[in-house]
Amino acid sequence: MNVLINGVPHDLPADATVRRAVQELTSAVAGVAVAVNDEVVRRGAWDSTPLSEHDRVEVLTAVQGG
Repeated sequence: MNVLINGVPHDLPADATVRRAVQELTSAVAGVAVAVNDEVVRRGAWDSTPLSEHDRVEVLTAVQGG
C-alpha cells in the first residue's frame, strides 16, 4: 500500500502499522511523535494502529541543540 510519510510516498505492506511507518524513518525509540491524517497516535497504540492506503503520516523527532 502507498502512504505518505512526512510528505514522501512509501510502499508498505498491506498490514503495516504506525510502528512500521516510524521504522521507515528513524531507529530512535525516544523523542518521537506521530500523527496519522492529522490525528496524534499515542506511542502505546503504534503497534495496534493499522495504516490504510493513502494515509498521511507525520513522524516528528525531538532534536537537542542550543
